[in-house]
Amino acid sequence: QVDTISVYSQKMKKEIKTVVIIPENYTAKKHYPVVYLLHGYSDNYAKWVKTVPAIKTLSTEHQIILVCPDGGYSSWYFDSPVDPTSQYESYIIKDLLPYVDAHYSTIPERTARAITGLSMGGHGALYLAIRNRELFGSAGSMSGGVDLRSSTKLFDIAKKIGSIETHHDEWDDRSVINMVDVLKNKELNLIIDCGVSDMFYLINAGLHRRLMALQIDHDYIERPGEHNWQYWDNSIRYQ
Repeated sequence: QVDTISVYSQKMKKEIKTVVIIPENYTAKKHYPVVYLLHGYSDNYAKWVKTVPAIKTLSTEHQIILVCPDGGYSSWYFDSPVDPTSQYESYIIKDLLPYVDAHYSTIPERTARAITGLSMGGHGALYLAIRNRELFGSAGSMSGGVDLRSSTKLFDIAKKIGSIETHHDEWDDRSVINMVDVLKNKELNLIIDCGVSDMFYLINAGLHRRLMALQIDHDYIERPGEHNWQYWDNSIRYQ
């Protein structure tokens, strides 16, 4: 039920591992929706399935294929303008998605393809979905770092973009909280979830207010919780 596959990145010129979880009763005669599930800063492709093994049950219960890509230690899931070894948007969109659709019995349509993640991966999921709306119909975020500018000295972001003093526009343009302005209502199904004791709570509440002001429908959940696996183990079930 759990495969570890290796997919070649054209831009980074290397093989990158991904965990794929298929339902227990998977059959090639049926076609399945796919949810891409992104890990957080400093983790890897195996972190979700090792830490929350219940996602295997969710795959069977909801009859979905779960794909957990590797996003590097600190890629934030965009193509870095300064680091050629960190080109993870291109990898996921141009290499991994076509591979999954070619090798598994998927429904290869945006309405049956979703993406979500935690922390760095929450930002990455919304970032990739907003930029690739022709590929994703639904996007989620759990405790997402949805405004990069709140962490200018943290999480190696400056190594991927350059310092905020010299690359201010890049920081603005790559922050999800600014990117939602391009959305039309109902263009993406959105679910945003954050604990009220989370270090990213204020920026998630800010994203919610931004979406409200833009009159973009979305599910927004805030509840007791911190930036930890106890929260995400629960959160993934809502997602």
